Amino acid sequence: MRPLHIGLTGGIGSGKSTVSGLLVAQGAALVDTDAIARALTAPGGAAMPAIGEAFGMQMVSSDGALDRDRMRALAFADPTARKRLEAIIHPLIGDQAQQAADAAERSGAPAVVFDVPLLTESAHWRARVNRVLVVDCTPDTQIQRVMARSGWPKETVLRVIQQQAARERRRAIADAIIFNEALSLAALEKEVRGLWQHWLSH
Repeated sequence: MRPLHIGLTGGIGSGKSTVSGLLVAQGAALVDTDAIARALTAPGGAAMPAIGEAFGMQMVSSDGALDRDRMRALAFADPTARKRLEAIIHPLIGDQAQQAADAAERSGAPAVVFDVPLLTESAHWRARVNRVLVVDCTPDTQIQRVMARSGWPKETVLRVIQQQAARERRRAIADAIIFNEALSLAALEKEVRGLWQHWLSH
């Protein structure tokens, strides 16, 4: 029997990574596209030759990885830069995500969670999943969490939020929404467990 495919998404600072960890604790296999992207742009990563060719070696740090701060600054200044970067890494992410999902299915996992920040923007990803789970919180909470976690100034956090899908658009594609606002970890875990049991039994 084919496992349930769950698409997990949420804005930066929503707590999506915490929810993905709680789903794994319930027995899901996780395909983390952010982790795949980081590996592709790490020193020696499969995407790095094409990135150096497309953007110049100034986007490659001394250890051979993507210079994320410089690339983020370029993407803010030039909207086409992000699209050019995505054109390089998204096909590679898709291939590796499929390989990971195939391995999860062979292992007998009851569900595969695809953690995809751009799920809302991607009809391709939405077509690959049976259910969409959106982790949501208010923009003020997003800002506070990311500033505390990353040390970014508020303006940088706001720019990232503005580049992501609008909150209303994310909520519109959801089969379920976890409103992760002022929830304790125990309360969040209870919500995740309840949703998991409901989805796996229907």
